Amino acid sequence: MKGFNTEQDHPAAESGNVYDVSDPTKNVDDDGREKRTGTWLTASAHIITAVIGSGVLSLAWAIAQLGWIAGTLILVIFSFITYFTSTMLADCYRAPDPVTGKRNYTYMDVVRSYLGGRKVQLCGVAQYGNLIGITVGYTITASISLVAVGKANCFHKKGHEADCTISNYPYMAVFGIIQIILSQIPNFHKLSFLSLMAAVMSFTYATIGIGLAIATVAGGKVGKTNMTGTVVGVDVTAAQKIWRSFQAVGDIAFAYAYATVLIEIQDTLKSSPAENKSMKRASLVGVSTTTFFYILCGCLGYAAFGNKAPGDFLTDFGFYEPFWLIDFANACIAFHLIGAYQVFAQPIFQFVEKRCNRNWPDNKFIISEYSVNVLFLGKFNISLFRLVWRTAYVVITTVVAMIFPFFNAILGLIGAASFWPLTVYFPVEMHIAQTKVKKYSPRWIGLKMLCWVCLIVSLLAAAGSIAGLISSVKTYKPFRTIHE
Repeated sequence: MKGFNTEQDHPAAESGNVYDVSDPTKNVDDDGREKRTGTWLTASAHIITAVIGSGVLSLAWAIAQLGWIAGTLILVIFSFITYFTSTMLADCYRAPDPVTGKRNYTYMDVVRSYLGGRKVQLCGVAQYGNLIGITVGYTITASISLVAVGKANCFHKKGHEADCTISNYPYMAVFGIIQIILSQIPNFHKLSFLSLMAAVMSFTYATIGIGLAIATVAGGKVGKTNMTGTVVGVDVTAAQKIWRSFQAVGDIAFAYAYATVLIEIQDTLKSSPAENKSMKRASLVGVSTTTFFYILCGCLGYAAFGNKAPGDFLTDFGFYEPFWLIDFANACIAFHLIGAYQVFAQPIFQFVEKRCNRNWPDNKFIISEYSVNVLFLGKFNISLFRLVWRTAYVVITTVVAMIFPFFNAILGLIGAASFWPLTVYFPVEMHIAQTKVKKYSPRWIGLKMLCWVCLIVSLLAAAGSIAGLISSVKTYKPFRTIHE
């Protein structure tokens, strides 16, 4: 076992002084870091992994709250908003010029380059608070999907009215153990294989959900639908209609958001063609693909279940048979979340490790790595600091998931708080600063109006999430059964 000081994570890497870039024998980029090899295809996989979560299966519920017209229209509108703001953010990866400027490695770096001041801290709180919340939420969601596998088998053997009570906690622990191992992947650049696997899994379970919905509609056993969704006095109370509609709009808006990891994804791209060009292409592919699946899952799910659409028509057992297909789909959800967890956790890992490298550049425990031979993988570099800190993070998020199994309701509130600044406000403000948009010009007024509209959406969604959280806390029981 050989020890050495890692060059990529060393603080000097930030200034581009690790390698001599003038030496043609060195396989490095213009900033002195290891040459990036990512393409628009790998970036698209990262985006799809980040965006298409198991929440795609809850869009039928969102459409049910809003109805055919508003639900479908809002899905399309927010796909355009997300793509539009993502192209502006992609142009800010380098500063001041989007093609030849200095690289920014994180979202906070981008905000520091273009806006500065307290906005950098606001960005950090919004971004990393959201990322931490997502990793906790994915731990819970993965366990729910694995529990659903056991329940599907139980219902198949004992009947749909059987008491199939299964604890989520062992599955959370298993998920945590897997994440401890995967968290030793050094950085975002090494995640391509995991993202590709996760993207395939997301396509698979979304396709199964669509297929089951089509089969239900074709069989004639469909629920009652309306142009305006759930009916007051029949399906919901007036208050529930208002709060759930707010929550549904927020769920749709947040379902597209991937700005929290966009810069980190762009930092994996090779410099030719220009990173912003590749990232825009990846964003177009990623957003178009997710919109296609979102509309299919949301609309076909609503057509199948009507105003009684469940929150998730796989884990909430909108379907019982064929049980083996339900098992496979839920297993795909769990596998997808294994990869998605890492996509959202890596920026957190990199942030903490970079700060520690900067503050304690001579600490051997922090900067040293050891080369070990791992079966089937060959040589693998292990950092004791990375091992201890990342393991501690996974353990903490797993414990939080066990203590607060209704955390997904809290996640909606976190999403409402972070969606506006990260997906809309910062990209718009940085675009105005970069391109020097004239104040009070038609373009400036349009961009500001977009900010204000999305802020109102976030505030309404936050109100709906708070109402949903209160309801979740009141009705929570430690073990989930189908009758709950």
